[in-house]
Amino acid sequence: MKRRPNYLAGFGSLVWLFLVGLPLYVMLTATFQSRSDYAENGPLALPDSFTLDNYLKNLDNTESGFGQYFLNTLIVTVCVVGIVLLLVPPLSYAIVRSRSRLTNTVFRLFLLGLAIPSQAVIVPMFYVISQAGLYDNLVGVILPTAAFAMPVCALVLTGAMRDITPDLYEAMTVDGASSRRIFFRLVLPLSRGGLSTIVVFSALQAWNGFLFPLVLTQSAETKVITMGLYDFQTEHGVDTPGLFAAVVLSMLPILLVYLFARRALVQGLMGVGGK
Repeated sequence: MKRRPNYLAGFGSLVWLFLVGLPLYVMLTATFQSRSDYAENGPLALPDSFTLDNYLKNLDNTESGFGQYFLNTLIVTVCVVGIVLLLVPPLSYAIVRSRSRLTNTVFRLFLLGLAIPSQAVIVPMFYVISQAGLYDNLVGVILPTAAFAMPVCALVLTGAMRDITPDLYEAMTVDGASSRRIFFRLVLPLSRGGLSTIVVFSALQAWNGFLFPLVLTQSAETKVITMGLYDFQTEHGVDTPGLFAAVVLSMLPILLVYLFARRALVQGLMGVGGK
C-alpha cells in the first residue's frame, strides 16, 4: 500500500527545528563577533569579521579565570563519577542477587532520595558541611552531588543487571565461580549500557550543578563554571559574546562524553543494557 506523506508531522518537525536551531545560531554566531559588533548588528546578524578573541580570552586564565573554573568543574565531575562507579555497581549487584527483606527495604529507603529535592535539604546540608570543615572546599560540593546522583544511578543499573538471565549466574556458580568473580567477569561486562548511562547522568549532574556550588562555596579558587559565568556580568553591562563563548567551551566535554557513549546510553535508558 502506498503511504501518504504526513504533512502535519513534517510541519511540526520544521517548527521544532526552528525553535531549537535559532538559539544555537544566535549563540554560535555571537562567539565570533566582537562586543561592539554584536551590540551594533544585533543577535541575528552574521559577523562582519570572524574573530576568535572571545575563545582566547576565556582560555587565558590570567585574564578571565575561566581555566580555573573549568579545572574545578572537571575535578568535581571526575570525583563524582568515580564515587558513583565505586559504590553503585556493588550496591545494585547486592540488590539484584539478594532475596532478603532487609535488602529490599534498604533499597526502597535508598530510593526515597528520588522524592527529596536538593532544595529541601540545602539548609541542613550547609550546616553539616560547615561543621565538617568542608565549606568553600570542592570536597563539600563533591559529596552531596554524588549522594543525590546515586538513587537514580542505582535504579538504572539495577534494571540493567536484572536483564541478565539467571541461567548465566547458575552456569558460573556450577563452574565454581565466587560472587566476586561473577560480579567482575559476568555482571559488569553485560551491564555496559547501564554503566554508561550512570556515567553520563552523574557527569551531567556534576558538570551542570549550580545549587551546591552556590551555597557551599565562596572564594574564586573554588568556583565552578556555572558560577564563573556570572563574571561576564558587570556593573557596566554583560559581555554577551564572551559569555556565549564560555558556554560553548563548557558544553564541549559533556558533548564528547555523549558522542562516545550515546549508543550504550540509549540502550541503558531503554532497559536493555544487559542483553
